[in-house]
Amino acid sequence: MEEVKKIKIAVNGGISFGAKLNAKQMITIAKYMNEEDELELTTFQQLYLEIPEDQKDEIIRELEGVGLRCYPVGNYVKSLRTCNFCKGEEAEGMPVAKELNERVAGKDVPFTLKIAYTGCPIGCGEPLINDIGVMKIKDGFNLYAGGKSKGKDAQVGTLLFENLEPHDLYQKVEKLIDLYAANGKKRETVLKFINRFGKDQILEQLSQ
Repeated sequence: MEEVKKIKIAVNGGISFGAKLNAKQMITIAKYMNEEDELELTTFQQLYLEIPEDQKDEIIRELEGVGLRCYPVGNYVKSLRTCNFCKGEEAEGMPVAKELNERVAGKDVPFTLKIAYTGCPIGCGEPLINDIGVMKIKDGFNLYAGGKSKGKDAQVGTLLFENLEPHDLYQKVEKLIDLYAANGKKRETVLKFINRFGKDQILEQLSQ
């Protein structure tokens, strides 16, 4: 009997108040798992699920039909990591987080890119130690890039822009990712790309 070829996809409950799944979503995921299968939970609020490649489209439609979001696994922009949005949807900028995720998640990049968002300066979503970070402060948004959470050379990201309006935030994040996609080397992190390409040149490109 010919072995069924499987592919791995990333699944989560979308951008919402914390990383949550309901019973219907869990039951739907379980349909595509054998009893001995394990479900990997990543640090980026995603579950890795293996599905038959020849049924990919119909399975993704079913998963999305119960409110799940599906993303490719590999060298792509990850779905937005968020905090728990403790003050409420509008106060914490949930519509902005959702729109930003729609615009950038799943884009091809030289190396897996992690983007994080937090709705206040407490920073529960850890925007300062991810490749790209967004922090809402009062009515504006600060944009950071080049954070690194692991290793002896771990560091916080560089502040690129302060107090951005939502439309400016979307534009600058998309431009930064496009710039990295076009000029980054294979398996080069955002931090290494910024150090090689130059912060001043990046700021110039993003300000055009």
